[in-house]
Amino acid sequence: MLFWIVAAAMTAAVVLLIVPPLLRKPEGAAEERAAYDLEVYRDQLGELERDQGRGLISEAQAAAARAEIGRRMLAIADHGKAGAKGGAKGKAAAPAVRAPRSAMALAALLAVLLPLGTLAVYGKLGRPELPAQPLASRNLDHERGGPPKNVLAAMDKLKAQLAETPDDPQGWAILGQAYAKMGRLPEAADALGKAVALAGDDLELLGSYGEVLISANGGTVPDEARKTFDRVLAKDPTEPRARFYAALARFQAGDTRDALERWSALLAESHADAPWVPIVRTQIAEAARALNLDPAKVTPEPLPAQQQPPVAQNQGQGQNQGQAQGQTEGGDQQQMIRGMVDGLAARLEANPDDVDGWMRLSRSYGVLGESAKAIDAARKAREQAPKRPDVLVAYASALLSAEPRSSKPGPMPEEAVASLRQALAAEPDNRDALWLLGLNAAGIGQTAEATDLWTRLLAQFKPEEPEYTLIRARLDSLKAGG
Repeated sequence: MLFWIVAAAMTAAVVLLIVPPLLRKPEGAAEERAAYDLEVYRDQLGELERDQGRGLISEAQAAAARAEIGRRMLAIADHGKAGAKGGAKGKAAAPAVRAPRSAMALAALLAVLLPLGTLAVYGKLGRPELPAQPLASRNLDHERGGPPKNVLAAMDKLKAQLAETPDDPQGWAILGQAYAKMGRLPEAADALGKAVALAGDDLELLGSYGEVLISANGGTVPDEARKTFDRVLAKDPTEPRARFYAALARFQAGDTRDALERWSALLAESHADAPWVPIVRTQIAEAARALNLDPAKVTPEPLPAQQQPPVAQNQGQGQNQGQAQGQTEGGDQQQMIRGMVDGLAARLEANPDDVDGWMRLSRSYGVLGESAKAIDAARKAREQAPKRPDVLVAYASALLSAEPRSSKPGPMPEEAVASLRQALAAEPDNRDALWLLGLNAAGIGQTAEATDLWTRLLAQFKPEEPEYTLIRARLDSLKAGG
């Protein structure tokens, strides 16, 4: 009820601000016109005197003209007195100074339409039936862009289970990954550390633990992370992530030559289209400069490109971008990346049939924050391979990356949605297309479509995988009307 009282008061205030000025009588305008006419007549009298002085008119003609001008000035003076007298008796009794009929009609129309129009718009767009929500019951974290309440509830439930069964490595791993996605890195490192202690030599888990330790340490490899990656390499000397970070640890500790040898070996044994190749080249160049060496002479050529499955490739892109963003701080690194990107762009202009090259260029421009160039490179990749799902998803991702960030979900660009639908038609299980199209459907209120897409995506994960938990939470949120 309080809402309606406030809304009615605000509407009345707006009407009072707009309507009264329309009903005011044009007194000021009449007075200004009379003053103007008097000034003109005074000028005519002066001109008359000058003409008579110059002998242009006779005395009789001057007297007649002077009398006519005087008559007109008196008429204006009499009209002003009548208006003032009428004003004293009441403005309604002076028809000559009333507001114009058109203004009165407009005022009446606005006085009626403003309240009715406001009520009609609110009735269509507002939710008058929605009850007031106490602050304590609102999901403030979700409103601020944080995880939904049901995700937090699932994490609380998982923590309660781990309190009863603390020897569950999978539970600690899922909790750690969830904390990492939320940016709560110290808690993520603590949970993953417990998982590592229980799981033994799970190489994937060890790698995730090491990366979280580095992120929590601001990009510097702590001793615990170095030991973790050395532990991975003891089991699998070819594991690229562990090799990269083990070299980074040596570089940050001042053993630049050992780091250079490790990165050079990693690059020489990697395929040219491996996602970590650009960042490894960058690190080699930085280490070479530190040793006063020519980067071109100490950088080996990678193995020939080996096309990867679309989904795995996309996942690799995300990891690569995350690594790149975490390791490419600093002006020198940016300059090196810029040189590499420009070189790649020049090669592609000479060889425009290289679809994977255009995609790499699009990703590189995306990392540099040059959205328009990223979209253009992705578009050229799509022109070369218009039916490849990974290319279509990459083009849609480039379009979405150029969109301004917003805390409120909304429709995606039509071109991005069309590209994602083409990707899904070509590959019905494409995870990226299912996820992004589900986000678009949820954002525009098409709950049934979002539920269908995410249900198909959920079927591709195992319950113990963190993606399963997050997608399940999204579906629960849709079901609850969120």
